[in-house]
Amino acid sequence: MNEVEGLRLRRLNRPQVITDDLHMPQSKGSSSYSGKVFRVVLVSLAVFLLFPLLVVCLILESPIQPDVLRLSEPPVMSGCYEPNLELRDAQRLFEDQIQGPESIVNIGDVLYTGTADGKILKLVGRRSYLVARLGQPPCGTTEAEPVCGRPLGMRVGPNGTLFVADAYLGVFEVNPTTGEVTRLVAGGQVVAGRKLSFINDLDVTADGRKVYFTDSSSRWQRRDYLLLIMEATADGRVLEYDMDSREVTVVMENLRFPNGIQLLPDEESVLVAETTMARIRRVHVSGLNKGGMDMFVENLPGFPDNIRPSSTGGYWVAMATIRPNPGFSMMDFLAQRPWVKKLVFKVFSREVLMKMAPPYSLVVELHEGGVCTRSLHDPQGLVAAYVSEAHEHDGYLYLGSFRSPYISRLQLRRA
Repeated sequence: MNEVEGLRLRRLNRPQVITDDLHMPQSKGSSSYSGKVFRVVLVSLAVFLLFPLLVVCLILESPIQPDVLRLSEPPVMSGCYEPNLELRDAQRLFEDQIQGPESIVNIGDVLYTGTADGKILKLVGRRSYLVARLGQPPCGTTEAEPVCGRPLGMRVGPNGTLFVADAYLGVFEVNPTTGEVTRLVAGGQVVAGRKLSFINDLDVTADGRKVYFTDSSSRWQRRDYLLLIMEATADGRVLEYDMDSREVTVVMENLRFPNGIQLLPDEESVLVAETTMARIRRVHVSGLNKGGMDMFVENLPGFPDNIRPSSTGGYWVAMATIRPNPGFSMMDFLAQRPWVKKLVFKVFSREVLMKMAPPYSLVVELHEGGVCTRSLHDPQGLVAAYVSEAHEHDGYLYLGSFRSPYISRLQLRRA
């Protein structure tokens, strides 16, 4: 055997080294098959889950026809708006005795409020007393509100009577001693071609001759306020009631959810919270500029509710919900996406949407020019939640709420 033949024989008899490379073709084919099966299952599952949703979206009509809104980027919560825990020092009053005390007034040291079950209550010590009912039972549900009534804004007139804005039933004057109720403006009546569907807040001149009030929408009622916010309907108005002539006239219209209202000291103009737009407008109701409107403050860190005077010459503004920055503001995100708003109301109930709103409580004090001088926070709404109004009296700030079962009281000296 020569050298060449011996080399060939050694190569033929060389032992094989078994490696993973020898199984590569078989393994690759198996992996490819498994991957295809996984993708088919995944796509099938997605179709199975999304198909009913697609059918719902195509068949169901959205209850809203939203407009596209252009909101500025929310202000950074720093400086005057720097988060703090000031509202955590508040004390809860009348807890579980009252429900949804939206607005608060005082006559002397006695407090009065209106609640979700249609009552006007007097609050003395640790007890509440019924002053009057504006509507009729049954009460306690949103479905019953149009009959039961839902008192919202409240003021004290020059004669010591209570002026009350009921979302459904109208504008009332209530004698706090006798409980006598006089309806000044009927809810649902047509004024200048449009219905009063959502009467919200009011203020009274020093002589008691004029009452200014907001009607948040002629299309939506109070129980539909989420729809109003999402649709951003520009059908809200500011109106005037003349106590002498008993006539109702329109002062300003085409506002997006006009909410809280506050007369300025000269009584020639009112501040109006335009909730959907996160701003406060100044509407001129008398004098040379009557019928005009300008901006008091815009691009607030939240969506404003009621406005009430502060002892320092400014105004307390309660925020219904905030626009976190830094952070994600759902309302700002949806403002420019009407199709998402429609989809949201087809898929989710209003109760679910309410739970999506951040529980952050914020009250700010604003002075002339809309300058922020103080802000009070409860970031998780642990003590004061769903704040609708801040009413100052005798060194304390009383916080109303559109849904909480209590009033919160904060000693301003400690804030």
